Amino acid sequence: MPPGTGDVQLSVSQNIPVTGAVIVSTPQDIALLDARKGVEMFRKVHVPVLGLVQNMSVFQCPKCKHETHIFGADGVRDLAKTLGLDVLGDVPLNVNIRETCDAGQPIVISQPQSDMAKAYLRIATEIVKRLPTPPA
Repeated sequence: MPPGTGDVQLSVSQNIPVTGAVIVSTPQDIALLDARKGVEMFRKVHVPVLGLVQNMSVFQCPKCKHETHIFGADGVRDLAKTLGLDVLGDVPLNVNIRETCDAGQPIVISQPQSDMAKAYLRIATEIVKRLPTPPA
């Protein structure tokens, strides 16, 4: 769902069976406020929160490989700890992710061995581990 805790998100979570929610946020303080509200909303409507993902966690310069935490560091980790949730993974801020998605060839398809693709695959694996087993 799109960011926020408004009527649309509340209605969907109340009227459509939802197995679990994954909260995605950048590590900056203002975004973490919305992430916290999202967790609280899902808990109120009894939707299990499977964990949090830290998006745009770090930018690595493509030339010198220096890493910069443009949006701060570990904000999602701190929030997860406060709320008693797991961090499912981190997605870096990387131009290749945007370019491959814009071209219709997501990074997990076009560059499956890249560190960026592996980050998404690790997150997907963590989500699957937390999903309930479907009834037989």
